[in-house]
Amino acid sequence: MKKIASLAFACVVGCAGTYAIAQDQALTKQEIVAQLKQQGYTDIHDVDFKDGVWTARGRSGDGERVKVRVDPITGKAYPNKQVSRMSEADIRATLSSEGYTHVHDVDFDNGVWKAKAKSPAGASVTLQLDAQSGRIIGTN
Repeated sequence: MKKIASLAFACVVGCAGTYAIAQDQALTKQEIVAQLKQQGYTDIHDVDFKDGVWTARGRSGDGERVKVRVDPITGKAYPNKQVSRMSEADIRATLSSEGYTHVHDVDFDNGVWKAKAKSPAGASVTLQLDAQSGRIIGTN
């Protein structure tokens, strides 16, 4: 019985020590806000440390209101729903810079951006774009 009590005590002390190290390595509130901005979030508020992770509310690049959990060490955000780092304006600018004209019906749907436009050759096309990079991933 003494061995079990000693092992339990050692585990508690050891686990508490591990938690203290992780807490010392955790990003600050200001660093978390900066990390979220770098990941494309805006209007960041209600930043709080809860249950071992940072939580926050804000808007994703596509303008959606989201709640995120943030890794306290890396700053990586885990949104409560699919979001895009890019905004509609970003998508329009990307397509324009690649020679597309008459861009319209730009919409974020099921994790990808969709848009209709005239290709550089003048053909009407429907495009699908990566929500994080703006890279065209499909054309028809």
